[in-house]
Amino acid sequence: MNNQIASVCVYCASSTQLDKIYYEAARELGTLLGQQHIHLINGAGSIGLMRTVADAALAAGGEVTGVIPRFMVKEGWQHTGLTRLIEVETMHQRKQWMADHSQAVIALPGGCGTLDELLEIITWKQLGLYTHPVVIVNTNGYYDPLFALLERAVDQHFMRPQHANLWSVAATPQEAVALIQTTPDWDTSLRKFAAI
Repeated sequence: MNNQIASVCVYCASSTQLDKIYYEAARELGTLLGQQHIHLINGAGSIGLMRTVADAALAAGGEVTGVIPRFMVKEGWQHTGLTRLIEVETMHQRKQWMADHSQAVIALPGGCGTLDELLEIITWKQLGLYTHPVVIVNTNGYYDPLFALLERAVDQHFMRPQHANLWSVAATPQEAVALIQTTPDWDTSLRKFAAI
């Protein structure tokens, strides 16, 4: 099976104090998306992995739409060189817009904001509100503790075993891009499993 993915939402860090391995992964992902003409949607940040992935996609001939709340624009946090900049009122509207306009999600490593976005989209998928592929790039084993927690949640019946299929794990950006194109959309009839 091969999905015709036209747009992907990428969640990732805005921190500038990261090991180079994380920047390399972000650059590789952006380059792959640009080369394959998969429209990148992100949070429009002007620093960190957010900028790195966007700049790489643009340099490879791709298009990037950034979505950012107005209070962040007032702080001057937006990337000014994107194909398109969407200003919204709230963080919630930002996440909703990115979900509504993407056909897949890829999460690179990040902090609280990235974890918030990732866990929310997994929850939406569990509820049948977002049906598209969600791929987590586990650069440098960053997400190992999260996977251990999610496995514990299944083991202790906070989640059903079926819920472990809500996301896929990639070791590399190349694997992530392949996964979004081969992972089938979520069957919304599985919504009934949201209740344990």
